[in-house]
Amino acid sequence: MSGNTFGTLFAVTNFGESHGPAIGCVIDGCPPGMALSEADIQGDLDRRRPGTSRHVTQRSEPDAVEILSGVYQGKTTGTPICLLIKNTDQRSKDYGDIVQSFRPGHADYTYFHKYGIRDPRGGGRSSARLTAPMVAAGAVAKKWLAEKYGTTFRGCMTQIGDAVIPFESWEHVPHNPFFAAVADVSALEAYMDALRKAGDSCGARIRVVASNMPVGLGQPLFDKLDADIAYAMMGINAVKGVEIGAGFASVAQRGTTHGDSLSPDGFRTNNAGGVLGGISTGQDLEVSIAIKPTSSIITPRETIDTTGHSTEIITKGRHDPCVGIRATPIAEAMLALVVMEHALQHRAQCGDVVLPVPPIPAAAPR
Repeated sequence: MSGNTFGTLFAVTNFGESHGPAIGCVIDGCPPGMALSEADIQGDLDRRRPGTSRHVTQRSEPDAVEILSGVYQGKTTGTPICLLIKNTDQRSKDYGDIVQSFRPGHADYTYFHKYGIRDPRGGGRSSARLTAPMVAAGAVAKKWLAEKYGTTFRGCMTQIGDAVIPFESWEHVPHNPFFAAVADVSALEAYMDALRKAGDSCGARIRVVASNMPVGLGQPLFDKLDADIAYAMMGINAVKGVEIGAGFASVAQRGTTHGDSLSPDGFRTNNAGGVLGGISTGQDLEVSIAIKPTSSIITPRETIDTTGHSTEIITKGRHDPCVGIRATPIAEAMLALVVMEHALQHRAQCGDVVLPVPPIPAAAPR
């Protein structure tokens, strides 16, 4: 199966299945000489891993990462870095009833018709579990970008189902299971409890931001920075929409307000989301993604089997009623991988990137 490698200069090849012995990735192109240990990666994996609250899948995986190659005496060598995450809590028997049927909204139907064979255990390669290696690779990219340019990444949930979440402060995000930028998440907890009781699922909207961005990353035509961001975000399981900056709100804006005015002190606003003509402006990269409701639910639904006959399906097992709850570190990782790739491209073509002078103030949170 092709399509398992993301990036070119910082190439991440993802491997494994949801219910196989292990998952992981090989990173090819990481610059040499950077201090790197499992501890540098584990923090982001812990933010993404399952079983961290009653609102997500209760599959209990430690997601402990092992560095198998590419690091010597605590530093990257410039050779491929292999990261391994063992699967320890598979329950493949939960999927015995769906081997011959297709779950609505899932990739079962398309995988079967494309390859003539599919791994039904947890969705195989289509499982959201395969985002863990990308989070691990993203942590490596984050560390290099932070040390080289001071670029940082953070994200939060801004909507779950039909519940819009106001932005209060980034400081609240690490202290609740929703990655919500609010102090009180009791209403969100009640919302999810009712959803789980009903045997249903919902979607979510995630905002992710890259701050202290260098100016000049990206190309003006086919390799635009924002185009690659959209490509990366659409590669995350269940993502159905991507916005850069003002996004779809741009439709209702006038040219007099949408264009970000410039002053000697920098840009006045950031409707462009930190990208103009496919090239970074030095402002914050502002990205939002829309995540669809979880396809695997216990409510009976109509479907067909592999012979084309009508049947009814109930998906058993341990599933997130909202896969968006654990998506924030995934979106951060994919954004970091895109910025890393473009930083290396720019360095190869134009020399080292430069930070904006004078500093460009970040736009107020939307």
